[in-house]
Amino acid sequence: MTEVKVGDEVPPWEMPCVERARMRTMAAILRDPNPIHWDPNLVSKLPLGAGERTINQGPLGLSYMINMLHEWAGPACIRRIFMTFPKLVLSEDAVTARGVVTDVNSDGTVVCDIWLERDGDRLLEGNATIAFPD
Repeated sequence: MTEVKVGDEVPPWEMPCVERARMRTMAAILRDPNPIHWDPNLVSKLPLGAGERTINQGPLGLSYMINMLHEWAGPACIRRIFMTFPKLVLSEDAVTARGVVTDVNSDGTVVCDIWLERDGDRLLEGNATIAFPD
């Protein structure tokens, strides 16, 4: 097992631009008819302060954090993940997934606080339990 300790940072994972085209594709894949993911005109009329930027789907934001964990600990590492979505991720955002180790369990699993941020502002927050490959 990779040696980790409480306080260690998970190497960050960056999405330089949340692309509107990806949101549109994901809306089709998820069969999500909500136009906030593909219609900037509609979003600009809502009292969200988003302007003419579309709103990223929750599963896409979550996937950025999963990418971070997979790059750090491998594609089969996640044992449990919990997320909250307190703020919006918008098209054209540059976001970074970050994490920090909060516990190392006796069974070898590692618990991390994880979050997605834009310019230091946390947009999504949660925690994950992971296991490194033997």
